[in-house]
Amino acid sequence: MPRAVYVLAVGIFAMVTSEFVVAGLMPQMAGGLGVGVPRIGYLITAFAVAMAAGGPLLTVAVVRLRQKFALMVLFGIFLAGNVLAALAPDYGVMLVARIVTGVASQAFFGVAMSICVQLTRPEVRGRAIAVLMNGLMLGTLLGLPLSTVVGERFGWRVAFWVISGIAVLAALATLAGVPRLGRADGGGNIREELVVFRNPRLWLVFSTSTLIIGATFSAFSYVNPILTEVTGFSTGTVPLLLIGYGAATVIGNTVVGRLADRFTVGVQLAGLALNFVFLAGFALLAHLAVPAVVMLMGIGLVGVTMNPAMATRVQRTGNARPLVNTVHSSFITLGVIVGSSVGGLAIDSFGLRAPLWLGAALAAIGIATLLPDLRRRPGAEPTTSAGAPAPPVQVPAAEPKGACAARS
Repeated sequence: MPRAVYVLAVGIFAMVTSEFVVAGLMPQMAGGLGVGVPRIGYLITAFAVAMAAGGPLLTVAVVRLRQKFALMVLFGIFLAGNVLAALAPDYGVMLVARIVTGVASQAFFGVAMSICVQLTRPEVRGRAIAVLMNGLMLGTLLGLPLSTVVGERFGWRVAFWVISGIAVLAALATLAGVPRLGRADGGGNIREELVVFRNPRLWLVFSTSTLIIGATFSAFSYVNPILTEVTGFSTGTVPLLLIGYGAATVIGNTVVGRLADRFTVGVQLAGLALNFVFLAGFALLAHLAVPAVVMLMGIGLVGVTMNPAMATRVQRTGNARPLVNTVHSSFITLGVIVGSSVGGLAIDSFGLRAPLWLGAALAAIGIATLLPDLRRRPGAEPTTSAGAPAPPVQVPAAEPKGACAARS
């Protein structure tokens, strides 16, 4: 596996840790900024909306640049957002900081994914994407508890400074470990970048990703109150269960990465079917400790871990350029927004088990979006919006002294 893929995963780890930090420090931030906890919750929503809406726009702006330079620009914007958050004198400035950080994070995902695909052979791209996405999984497993502990002991502003430090280290590693590449294929020609979105099948593929993530986050967003108020675990036990959940996502991500290239649609079908079983089982058995834990770990194994297969399917349907990858990430973020917001409304009307049933319903709908691909002739070539076979990903030649690392 090229060294650069691991380096890019460190950058994603920094981005994801910044995304989650607010969730772990709500009371401290509310006190420090002089607002109520619900308003701090809006910072999470603002970050997600900024990712979904602003990420593609920023990608359009940086896609004209050489790709490594584009990464450094995005690191700079991300770092500025985190420093602004650490220094924020009031809620309004913090809100702006979170929007800036969210936009930069989403664009970074798209550019990093495109570079990852260019640096790896076609037969191992699913594994490479899994390595890249381990930055996301480890952000959940390690980044969130690390930033929470730092914030609780030294103050929430210090947590943002620590994340800024991680971002600086990731940027330096990127300078040293990522080869110098030209502009992305089609970079600079916005019309050429946009033409792929005329393909209706691509939008269906995007919708599958939204439903996979929406199903998972309808449960994950409310797992804490479900485990304490329905299952009966103590508040001190829940963090340990969440660490177990995070470990399950790392394992699942690795397994899916191994299978994503050969069984792209089949992996997603199996993941959605199993997630339906785990979500429905959790809803039915949430009052029983052992089954509840088993179902939670199952959701960890087959939920967000579908990312390598999701990304592979999107790239085969559209292309592997930064804009397509960023828009795909926006649809993933939309799944987070839908799952968490609709799940909250469902709790108000039907109780704490309702988000679990909602997740099961979204998983079932997700299976339906796979049917057109399941009906396609085995081995059929993915097509572009014009109906012609999709061209292979073009790998820009590296500049002198920027040779790619050895392939796995």
